[in-house]
Amino acid sequence: MTTASPEISTYSAIRRAIIEAPIIAHRLWVVLLLNLGGTAVQVLIPVIVQQTLDRYVIGSDRVDIGGVASAVAIGLVVVVVGGVMTRAGLVRLVRQASTGLSELRVSVFAHLFRRSVLHVETERRGALVSRVTSDLTTLQDFLEWGGVMFLVNGTQVVVSLVVMAIYEWRLALIVLVGVAFYAANLLWSQRVLRRRYDKVRERVADSLAVMGEAINALPAVRAHGAERVTMDRVEESLEQRFQAEFKAAHFGNVLFSTSELFAAALTSVVVAVGLLMGPDQGVTAGVLLAFLFLVNLLISPVQVLVEILDFAQSAASGLRRVVQALDAPIEIPEAENATDLPAGSLDVEFEDVGFKYVDGPEVLSDVSVRVAPGSRVAVVGATGSGKTTFAKLLVRLLDPDRGVIRISGTDLRQVGRRSLRSRVAFVPQEGFLFTGSVADNVRYGRPEADDEEVLAACHELGLDRWLGQLAEGIHTPVGERGSSMSAGERQLVALVRAWISNPDLLLLDEATSAVDPALDVELRGAIDRLIAGRTSVTIAHRLATAEAADDVLVFDQGRLVERGSHAQLVALGGVYSGLYADWSAGTASIDL
Repeated sequence: MTTASPEISTYSAIRRAIIEAPIIAHRLWVVLLLNLGGTAVQVLIPVIVQQTLDRYVIGSDRVDIGGVASAVAIGLVVVVVGGVMTRAGLVRLVRQASTGLSELRVSVFAHLFRRSVLHVETERRGALVSRVTSDLTTLQDFLEWGGVMFLVNGTQVVVSLVVMAIYEWRLALIVLVGVAFYAANLLWSQRVLRRRYDKVRERVADSLAVMGEAINALPAVRAHGAERVTMDRVEESLEQRFQAEFKAAHFGNVLFSTSELFAAALTSVVVAVGLLMGPDQGVTAGVLLAFLFLVNLLISPVQVLVEILDFAQSAASGLRRVVQALDAPIEIPEAENATDLPAGSLDVEFEDVGFKYVDGPEVLSDVSVRVAPGSRVAVVGATGSGKTTFAKLLVRLLDPDRGVIRISGTDLRQVGRRSLRSRVAFVPQEGFLFTGSVADNVRYGRPEADDEEVLAACHELGLDRWLGQLAEGIHTPVGERGSSMSAGERQLVALVRAWISNPDLLLLDEATSAVDPALDVELRGAIDRLIAGRTSVTIAHRLATAEAADDVLVFDQGRLVERGSHAQLVALGGVYSGLYADWSAGTASIDL
């Protein structure tokens, strides 16, 4: 169960994003200066029009063609210079924004990888994926268009108001009051839009989760005839997403339409007041025309800013969700003075270890046990007995709530992550395969391994026959999530991956999937070769594995209740003896 993330303001989210990806704001003053220069040059056009009209057209007995031509030439130069400056600033802005968001996306992934598996398992996959896909994509789209337009038009509004005040402060005051009134309405609308777009991002994440789950579960859905139920869930999720998007877009469109009313009203008032003032108060025809040009330069950006506001709320909502993901606590932190594991064979010690999941009862209680270096240990118990949690604690996918876990005398919380992962290998029950070839997946154990080393690893595990049956050998594609391979074959690839990493401590969650007899023989042989000469802990689902172990740990209701060799535990007549009797008879009613 996950706890709700604290609310974060858009301003705080922007500051946090800049801290994580400083290139976003790197020399931003250069962008602002270029944009300010380009906008200032554009605002000179109304001044040129006013001067041309008052001096060379109305202000003389006849039209001064030479003066008009000179003014036109100056205007052309002004337009070109302004365009070059604006473009240079915008190219720089887009480059910095794209690079910064790429860094931010990598940071979110890296932070997610540092969080515990408990978080990943309890958080809906669609919500996690949306952090680095739709949320950041929305933000990138905004910066590459909306952010650019916001900068350009925002600067244009400010510069236009300044030039208006220089021309005629009374008319400028009217415009300023109108803009301030309209801005106040926008600020109120912004809060409404923010809430609506926060809801949109939540619904997008929910719909991605539901659709992703439906696609991944397609075989099970068809096997159980649950197409209608699944479609109902998908349709309900998409309908909720549509309603949230529609409400947000509808409010944004209504808000945008008000800009047309504002533009018409402001222009009418300026014209009426300017005509009433007339030349006697300094408002000549040229001044009024220049002022209307300036009002148009002001109104057009305001209209765009209203449209951008709608887009900005969606981007801000996405940014806040991304920052919340970045600021989520690291449940399994790296120690400041982390140490490496000592060389040689490794032993394991649990001392009074206890653990419980969030808002749940304790699933491991007072576990104390030592695994000798080089020994083969099997862990058995009924479903829910705590053996899987024991395994996750051993490889530090979780940290205990109390007690200490040591590897070769070193507190596991003080062991560096790199050292731990290079010396301790975990082969899960369902070996996850990434899209690519068999060799690509094996190299996750040792990225620098070449094809010859991959082939040698397969040979050393006795997998030549199986490898020869693959169409392209180690270059055979495994499909998405290993879909082109059987469960047993996926487990074989996972074993080779562990072998090539050459660990000193191996944790193996034994596969229970049914495989054909020939492949099962190869699987058992590969496991035997893999654990030979290493300290190994196997979560045993078949008690034949426990029979071959040096030591057997028996868990029951979160406690280590029995320990000894297979023969000793059978003779004891306790929990293990009962499990073994049921398994031998083939009538076990519980999954080990």
